[in-house]
Amino acid sequence: MFPITLRAGAEADHPALLRLWRRSVEATHRFLSPADVAALERLIGEVYLGAVRLTVAMHDDAPVGFVGLSGGGAEPLSIEMLFVDPDTHGRGVGTALLEDAAAGHELVLVDVNEQNPDALGFYVARGFEVAGRSELDGEGNPFPLLHLRRQAAPPA
Repeated sequence: MFPITLRAGAEADHPALLRLWRRSVEATHRFLSPADVAALERLIGEVYLGAVRLTVAMHDDAPVGFVGLSGGGAEPLSIEMLFVDPDTHGRGVGTALLEDAAAGHELVLVDVNEQNPDALGFYVARGFEVAGRSELDGEGNPFPLLHLRRQAAPPA
């Protein structure tokens, strides 16, 4: 197994996480133009990283993935972002971040770009189901989103 530790993210992590985000997006979001990536990078850095609860996966003192969350408590947990360094894809980093975030939550929600079949496969393999679809992304761009949900199994 690929050794990682998970820790809470901090504002000081934002520059490294933004670089990781860009590497991940360039490897997985082939439907985005360079201008789209640049526009999203600005939003991620200026708004979104500071608007979520971050957990960072570390390996050899470097971030190799992160998850940003909202909700929880009385409302469903929402995974707002989950990105893994492409050099560590397939080594359990994303699963570790997902399962750590989801622990103890009855309902977990996440949106996935329809044009990113690898992300859809990742979540479906971990028990998520498609619950809906939107023609536009959260910024109003023509990148359809699939709305996924995973209901926790009732206690035995």
